[in-house]
Amino acid sequence: MLNPQAALIYGMVLVSAVDTEMSDSELRMIGDLVRTLPVFRDFDLDDLPAVASACAGLLEKDDGAEEAMALIDASLPPRLKATAYALACDVAAADGELKQEELRLLEIMRHSLKIDRLTAAALERGTSARFATV
Repeated sequence: MLNPQAALIYGMVLVSAVDTEMSDSELRMIGDLVRTLPVFRDFDLDDLPAVASACAGLLEKDDGAEEAMALIDASLPPRLKATAYALACDVAAADGELKQEELRLLEIMRHSLKIDRLTAAALERGTSARFATV
């Protein structure tokens, strides 16, 4: 089991790493979210590299993504599962393009965390609005 904050970070790292290319903008987004969101208020920012590295290490295993997703699901209380999905959406959008692997992982995450389609659509629309450009 992970603590809920680590589980949220695992979700963000998972969506960033799914295409085997963790972009600078995705990594920056993860750091910004951990630094600024209330859910991470009592998280020690110095622990972020170790948590992200532990997740990345898990992903090197053949079934690492499934194992990480199961850990995320088991470690989050129901009220934070939509938060995990929203954070993953923000990280996926951070580099300005959603790749097929990221979209597929978000779908898997939605099902694993039992996020209903209407809630997921609202969270996705919020991400789209925040990341719109002129």
